[in-house]
Amino acid sequence: METTTRPSLKDHSKNFQAMVSRAERYGELEKPDGYGKRTGDCGDTIEIYLAIQAGQIRMVTFRVDGCSNTVACGNTVSFLMEGRTLSDGWRLTPENVAEYLQTLPPDHFHCAELAVGAFYKALTDYTNRQKEPWKNNYPNR
Repeated sequence: METTTRPSLKDHSKNFQAMVSRAERYGELEKPDGYGKRTGDCGDTIEIYLAIQAGQIRMVTFRVDGCSNTVACGNTVSFLMEGRTLSDGWRLTPENVAEYLQTLPPDHFHCAELAVGAFYKALTDYTNRQKEPWKNNYPNR
C-alpha cells in the first residue's frame, strides 16, 4: 500500500506559514459593502466581506469551511488587496495569490481560484449596490 505525505507547515514558505496562521482578518463584517461566496468542487467554501470607502478597499475579511490551503489563499487575498483601489482589485489573479504564497501545492491551485472568485463576487456585489442603493438596507447574503 502506497502512502502519500503532505508537506508539514515547516516545509512551506514563510509567506505561506504567515497566511495560514494569520487570524485578524478571519470572520464576518457586520455590514459589508460587498459580499461574495464560492464553493468549489472539492467542497471548500469561502465567503469574502469587503469594506470600501472612496473607491479604496479598506478591509477584506473572510470565512472558510475547508482546508488550510483555502485559508492561506483567503488571507492572501486580504493581505494583497487591503488599501488598494477597486480597479486594482479587478486585476488580482489566482496566479498572484499562488505566487505570493510560493509553496501552494499545485494540486491545490483551485483554492486560489476559489478565493479570487469569491473576491470578484464581492466586488460585483459592491458595484451592483452602488447602482441600487436602496438594497444597502438588506442583508448581502
